[in-house]
Amino acid sequence: MKEFQIGNNEKNQRLDKYLKKLLSQAPGSFIYKMLRKKNITLNGKKADGSEKLQLGDEVKLFLSEETWTKFSKAPARTYPRISLDIIYEDENILAINKPAGMLSQKGKHSDISANEYIIGYLLGKQELTEEELKTFRPSVCNRLDRNTSGLLIAGKSLKGLQELGAQLQSRSAEKYYLCLVKGKISESRLLEGWLSKDEIRNQVKVTQTEVPGSKHIQTACMPVETFTVEQQGDFTLLNVRLITGRSHQIRAHLAALGYPVLGDHKYGDKHINTWGYRELGIQSQLLHASLIKLADGRTLEAPVSGIFQKTLDFLRTHR
Repeated sequence: MKEFQIGNNEKNQRLDKYLKKLLSQAPGSFIYKMLRKKNITLNGKKADGSEKLQLGDEVKLFLSEETWTKFSKAPARTYPRISLDIIYEDENILAINKPAGMLSQKGKHSDISANEYIIGYLLGKQELTEEELKTFRPSVCNRLDRNTSGLLIAGKSLKGLQELGAQLQSRSAEKYYLCLVKGKISESRLLEGWLSKDEIRNQVKVTQTEVPGSKHIQTACMPVETFTVEQQGDFTLLNVRLITGRSHQIRAHLAALGYPVLGDHKYGDKHINTWGYRELGIQSQLLHASLIKLADGRTLEAPVSGIFQKTLDFLRTHR
């Protein structure tokens, strides 16, 4: 017999959903059969799976050790323990400064993403156990493209996941990015347009007028610093507020208006990208998630570093 007590990260979900996490290899028909036969009970009573779990509830599974092992053993996962650039942490959320090149979430089973690194970090701090991972997994709430660096926030608890998810969905959390673009932008602008996505090519297109299947976008741009480089012309460091938050919005929107992000090989300028690579070793877009203002007033900020900072230093000394 196995006995489990519902904690803060398991409460407020249906019993059958909880059991499908606990017995992740079991078919749903097996779980409902065990409930009907009272081989699985809730607070000592028969249940049908639709019950909403409350803090302190007791779930008992009267299963043989062989059956338990067969249906509860999840595929082996890897949680590497690396040094993370922690920006902020409390009992519910964790914010890191993600380097360019790190995935936010898995694309395929063999990938190692920020999610796995964060879980590895929490396992190493003993704030999380392998057993707890069967029914609750901390997870990243805001996705960044692989080659976009910056602020990545994860929910460590169910409360953290739910509150962050709600803020991001309602846009009550304000997201700001820094990017370096070709061309000179001398005043703040609110950019509007329509974005269409080609799912097969994973590429978007921005137009000034609505076309079938397109979505309205808004991007607020504020110039921070401008540079002029001999033979290469003007560059602008922009502080961008992502108002609507569509896929590739900042990169595609700025490129469509003639201000491609330096290092962006999907939407950028081939000539200037070649110069950036030869001169500075820039291999991906200089786009950085720099700041998030949460609805409760907290502000989380991640400084630029690495190749982005190296490029700014170069431009400041060569203008």
